[in-house]
Order: sequence, then structure tokens, then C-alpha cells
Amino acid sequence: MQTKQVLSLDDARAIATAAEAEARANNWAVTIAVVDDGGHLLWLQRLDNAAPVSAYIAPAKARTAALGRRESKGYEDMINNGRASFLSAPELEGMLEGGVPVMVNGQCAGAVGVSGVKSSEDVQIARAGIAALKI
Repeated sequence: MQTKQVLSLDDARAIATAAEAEARANNWAVTIAVVDDGGHLLWLQRLDNAAPVSAYIAPAKARTAALGRRESKGYEDMINNGRASFLSAPELEGMLEGGVPVMVNGQCAGAVGVSGVKSSEDVQIARAGIAALKI
């Protein structure tokens, strides 16, 4: 049997709290999603004034990052560079920048997805959340 790291509820809460602090510090209205390594939602938080659609986009970005074990931007780049057939990849709906995997000792323990501002700012918020784990 192998052993793997998993995100606990306390981990998801810590990620969301730090991500929210980063968003509020910049006055950004976003939705923050935290998923486990299978892309299953552990936490969803929509800040006041965040667009309703962001509550769908953030979990999709997180799920894509968790299932692919890479930032969702990688998929966006592939598609933008002409590999349009990748749009047919199963189970990947959030192939937009803003999903960041939580990597622990080379293993994906989950991911964070953020939606609501510029994609690079979404990533900034997600990374600030992950940094709270001190891994």
C-alpha cells in the first residue's frame, strides 16, 4: 500500500482564508474553490459582488488542475497554440488560467481555483491560499 497526502477540512479552510485575505487586500471580488485530488469540491466561497458565473468557473478550474496535476493555464496555452482538439478532453471544463494544484512531496493533494478578476490575479490569489499550508 502506498501513502498519500490529502487535504483536510482545516487545510481547505486555511487555503480559503489566506486566498480571501489576498483578494480583499486587492479589493477583488472573486470565488475561491478548493478541491481534493479527484477534483471533488471541499470548499466554495463567493465573495460579495463576485459575478455569479464565477461560482461555476472557479471549481472547474480547480478540478482541471487537480485531475491534470498541473496548472490549468497549461491547457489554455495548448488550446491557444492551435491544439483545439484538446477541447474534447473528458472531464476538463475549466481549461482557463486560475487553477493551481496543491503539490506535496511530488503528489497532488488537491487544487485551488479562483475566478473573478484577470487570470493572472486569479492565480495570485490561489497561490497565496496554497502558501498558507507552508508546504
